[in-house]
Amino acid sequence: MIIRNPQSGFVHPLASDITSRQAYLNRRRWMLSMAAGATVAGAMAWVPQARAATRGPGVLARLPGGESAVAGARTIEKPTPYKDATTYNNFYEFGMDKSDPARHAHRMKVRPWTVSVEGLVGKPRVFDLEDLLRLAPMEERIYRMRCVEGWSMVIPWVGYSLSHLIEAVQPLGSAKYIEFHTLVDPDTMPGVRARVLEWPYVEGLRMDEARHPLTLLTLGMYGEVLPNQNGAPVRMVIPWKYGFKNGKSVVRIRFVEQQPATSWAKSAPDEYGFYSNVNPDVHHPRWSQATERRIGEGGLNARRLKTQLFNGYEPQVGQLYTGMDLRRFF
Repeated sequence: MIIRNPQSGFVHPLASDITSRQAYLNRRRWMLSMAAGATVAGAMAWVPQARAATRGPGVLARLPGGESAVAGARTIEKPTPYKDATTYNNFYEFGMDKSDPARHAHRMKVRPWTVSVEGLVGKPRVFDLEDLLRLAPMEERIYRMRCVEGWSMVIPWVGYSLSHLIEAVQPLGSAKYIEFHTLVDPDTMPGVRARVLEWPYVEGLRMDEARHPLTLLTLGMYGEVLPNQNGAPVRMVIPWKYGFKNGKSVVRIRFVEQQPATSWAKSAPDEYGFYSNVNPDVHHPRWSQATERRIGEGGLNARRLKTQLFNGYEPQVGQLYTGMDLRRFF
C-alpha cells in the first residue's frame, strides 16, 4: 500500500506507483518460465544477476511492466548495468560528451508534460502523462540497442507498442510517415546553444515501421520511470535501428504524407540515412559497422561482438524491407 503525503511535493504519476495484480502475476510467470528453461544453454548462469540488473536503484517512481507477447520482445542476453545505461548516453541537447546528459539533465522539468499529436489524423489530441499511462498496459521489453558509433547495450524498457497511440488518433489514409519532435529548452539544455544540429531534434519512421509491434512508446526502464538523461518522460525505442532514431523527451508527434527531413539526415546525409537500420555491411564513412563493443563489459578493451543485420531482429522486421536496396536506402 502507498500512502501519499500531500506535504512532500511528490509529483510522479499515480499509475506508475502501483503494481497491478496482472503485472505481478505476469512477472512471476516470466521468472518461473526462466527457471524452467534449462534447455536454453547458459541462461540460468546469469538469471540472479539479470534480476538485479533489471531493477533501478529505487530512487525514481516504480513503473513495472507485464510480460510481453510480442515476438522478439525479450532477449536472453545479460542486461547492461543500470549505472552504465544512465551515465553513458548520447543526448546532444545536454552536450556532446557521453557524461554530459547525466551531469546536466536533472535540470529539465518533466512535469507537467504534454505530447501533441497532430497532422493527418482524424482525432488530433494533446496527451498528458496520465493519458499516456492509461492508454495501454505497460510491458517490459528487453531490447538490444546499437549505437552508430559502434557500441551497444541491452536495456529492459517499459512501455507499449506505439500502434496503440496510432490507433487512438486514427491516421488518415494519406499519412505515410510519422515524425517525432523533442523538447528544446535553452534554459535547461546547454547543448541547444551549440549549432551541432538544427533544433528541435526531429526523427521519423515510415508508417508500417511505426505500427510494427516492436516499436515502443517508452515511459520507463529497469522497472522505474525514465531518468531525465535517458529521455524522460516519454521517448521512442526502435530496436532494429541505430540509437539516434530513438527520439528522447518527445513533445510533438506529426503524421505526414512526405518523408520527414530528420535532423541527422539534414546535417550529414552521406553519413546518416533516413532508415538507419543496423547493417554490418553498410559502414559509416568514418568507421566500420561490422562489430560492436557492449557497454559495461570490459570498457574500451571489451570483446568485440559481431553486429547482426537489423540488430538481430531480422525475423521480426525483415519483411518490412523486402525488395529494397539496403545499401541505397541506408
